[in-house]
Amino acid sequence: MPTSDLTLASRRPKLDERPLDKRVGLIILATDHTTEVDFQRMVANERIGVYATRIPYANPVTPENLRAMQPSLTSAAALILPDEPLDVVMYSCTSASVVIGDAEVKAAVRAAKPSAAVVTPTAAAASGLRAFGARRVSVLTPYTIETSEPMADYFVSLGFDIARFTCLGLNDDREMARISPDEIVAFAKQATAPDSDALFISCTAVRAAGVAAEIEVAIGKPVVTSNLATAWACLRLCGNETARPEFGRLMTLAYSDH
Repeated sequence: MPTSDLTLASRRPKLDERPLDKRVGLIILATDHTTEVDFQRMVANERIGVYATRIPYANPVTPENLRAMQPSLTSAAALILPDEPLDVVMYSCTSASVVIGDAEVKAAVRAAKPSAAVVTPTAAAASGLRAFGARRVSVLTPYTIETSEPMADYFVSLGFDIARFTCLGLNDDREMARISPDEIVAFAKQATAPDSDALFISCTAVRAAGVAAEIEVAIGKPVVTSNLATAWACLRLCGNETARPEFGRLMTLAYSDH
């Protein structure tokens, strides 16, 4: 069989500095069903690329198992486009961000990606609530009381007053991901205290971002969810200020991490 003629081009192709202008890195749990889907829907576009890596995680969801992820954060960040800078890195676990600490997560990520802005669901949620001017809040989590208590303490430490805190009692994040959107809406209604300024729905596994706008109509108050808050923060940190009211009122606001 004759060999095909192979020709080497006379010059190398010109290269863009980057395939996409902005890079968002996600550090997600090995068991996560939801974050990548939400970020492809809300963040990824022709200008912003979303690049994920996964880290080991073992259920059940307890403070001890959550804290055990901390040693993996730096190596996980390093695996996202190795040796290339990222604009933002988001660690996608709300309850772990509480027990590890926002500052500790940031330090671990920046050990691998020193120029990146670092987003946690907890800090992004607090920024979202402040953007609404909310001080007295209702909180809905899928967790047990044991795992929820540190989160309640976290928001109180930031100056928020908790009007009502509702826990669903689950301890497996794969089950949290299987809570139906209709159930999320139903529990959100029950979890909202009449005198609260806003509702926060915790957990990056819970598919709450997809029904945030629907919940806002039902309760007449702003809604912040873990993935909605981190998507909002990542978009704004990448310079995207486009209002997306179909995702909820938060996506119409400016972002500040203070």
